Amino acid sequence: MSRFERWLTLWVGLCILAGLVLGNLVPGVFAAMARLEYASVNLVVAVLIWAMVYPMMVAVDFGALRAVGRRPKGLVITLVVNWLIKPFTMAALAVLFLDQLFRGLIDPARAPEYIAGLILLGAAPCTAMVFVWSQLTQGDPNYTLVQVSVNDLIMVVAFAPIVALLLGVTDISVPWATLLLSVALYIVIPLVAGSLTRRALTRRGGEAAVRAFTRAVKPASIAGLLLTVVLLFGFQAGTIISQPFLIALIAVPILLQSYLIFALGYAWAWAWGVPHRVAAPCALIGTSNFFELAVAVAIGLFGLNSGAALATVVGVLVEVPVMLSLVAFANRTRARFPA
Repeated sequence: MSRFERWLTLWVGLCILAGLVLGNLVPGVFAAMARLEYASVNLVVAVLIWAMVYPMMVAVDFGALRAVGRRPKGLVITLVVNWLIKPFTMAALAVLFLDQLFRGLIDPARAPEYIAGLILLGAAPCTAMVFVWSQLTQGDPNYTLVQVSVNDLIMVVAFAPIVALLLGVTDISVPWATLLLSVALYIVIPLVAGSLTRRALTRRGGEAAVRAFTRAVKPASIAGLLLTVVLLFGFQAGTIISQPFLIALIAVPILLQSYLIFALGYAWAWAWGVPHRVAAPCALIGTSNFFELAVAVAIGLFGLNSGAALATVVGVLVEVPVMLSLVAFANRTRARFPA
């Protein structure tokens, strides 16, 4: 990691502050960007998310899937937690807190949108940042790559049905056209483009060419991330500044979900005798969220200024400190796992 990447948490924090300040100083600029949309998809956000996601997809080696059969336990934990548990516990916690326990503290008309935003977070397991968390816990990079690859393949076909099911259960109207368009834009197209790019690079210069290419485009990916943070917090600046208590309320189920999912995956890996180099990433990949996708779909389904978009932005706000705390815990407990 470069020195700039090592301080990414600081840059994200500064971009959050920049978004809040600019969103209050020049709200007209953000309102104008909010109007740049097609088929309920904001074009500015779409370009920035493509800039983030495409380099990640180039790094995904689907040929590595052939090696998963030799050590299936970590992958089994990842898939069960990510797809059979996490979306449903997030939906349950969102309904419990935002529709029941906090009923008198938030606008009941907006509560369904906040719940929808949390459902979108829970149904999108991490694709990119898990490589950072894996590196910080000395995880097995090849196995992490396999986990991400399988997750991406499942996400292509499972994200939309799971979101539609859970949104339907919570009595929220699901515009299928927008949801499927978002999946195509933010998963399928970058995945296909990344795969084709990787194939061309491999033919030309092997894995060295792939690594050189991903290094070259990484600054664009990080810039896309930071600019997206500025935009998201700029779009929601008025609400965040005027209603900090609301932000804290939305953060409660996200925090509980994060620590619950990590505890489940990490304890399961420990009980199953999974080595720490696999156990830590497989627990962290379920805890972290593919917030780029969640934010994009929330904007597409409900609008830039919706409660759903705000809830996904709160997910961005709490994710980095939560994940760093879990990385520290995983590193302190490494000795309890088999070598």
